[in-house]
Amino acid sequence: MSRIIVNSADAPAAIGPYSQAVRVGDTVYFSGQVPLDPNSGLLVEGDISAQARRAFENLKAVCEEAGGSFGDIVRVGLYLTDMSDFSAVNAVMADYFQAPYPARSTIEVAGLPRGARFEVDAIMVLR
Repeated sequence: MSRIIVNSADAPAAIGPYSQAVRVGDTVYFSGQVPLDPNSGLLVEGDISAQARRAFENLKAVCEEAGGSFGDIVRVGLYLTDMSDFSAVNAVMADYFQAPYPARSTIEVAGLPRGARFEVDAIMVLR
């Protein structure tokens, strides 16, 4: 099966040897999105809610470029450098997803690229 590379100009360019997303058949695998401003490439200023919102907006841009929406996402991975931020990130996620919600894992990590406090990745199945 062939792979189709998905890149959105409305999300930050990859900061390493990877694609923003890869589509195989009806499934799209998203690389992690950290809260980088797509225009400047710099980490957004603000609290964890601001960082989570920017990361979800970046994911949304790549999702739309792939021809889908958040309603097509079946799995989300959340990565936090401080689990005490869980409630705030959960509240931001609730602004982007509606029931039925995707499967999700939330993992505390020691560090993230560019000093980010939050990263999100996903898997989407197009209908």
